[in-house]
Amino acid sequence: MRYHNITKDDMLNGDGLRVVLWVAGCSHCCKDCQNPITWDPNGGIPFDEAAKQEIFDQLDKPYISGITFSGGDPLHSANRLEVRNLMAEIREKYPDKTIWLYTGDLWENVLHYAMMQYIDVLVDGEFMADKKDVKLLWKGSSNQRVIDVQKSLKQTDPVIPVLHCGDYSYGNH
Repeated sequence: MRYHNITKDDMLNGDGLRVVLWVAGCSHCCKDCQNPITWDPNGGIPFDEAAKQEIFDQLDKPYISGITFSGGDPLHSANRLEVRNLMAEIREKYPDKTIWLYTGDLWENVLHYAMMQYIDVLVDGEFMADKKDVKLLWKGSSNQRVIDVQKSLKQTDPVIPVLHCGDYSYGNH
């Protein structure tokens, strides 16, 4: 896995103050994407122990709510295994921190991935410039959904629980 940046004290990519890992690799190539530099899976720099320690140093802080995986696309084939392994380690080491993931894929296509057991919130769907709305919370276009993953995995009803501002409370995973 390769990455472009680790953002600290981020308030835009999930609930609370977060650390964000911006991975390299995306096959969606959405028109007017805010991060086209992250599309190339060979771009950025290799994710190594120093990068992992940088993330853990942030997660050690009591005021950090959790981690968000973005990019690029964390579910790109170049990222999936290492992202899952990192999530498992984070869930083990920081059980009270939340894990968010942004993907251009649809929930219906990824819900069977083993890593979903670690994710609290998934923001799905490609960014669509014609549906862009700067007033939306945690997403860029109205077609995207902010999904409570653990609640969705437990439901037999096909209705997807979509989060709205104020719906998410910490520790409910």
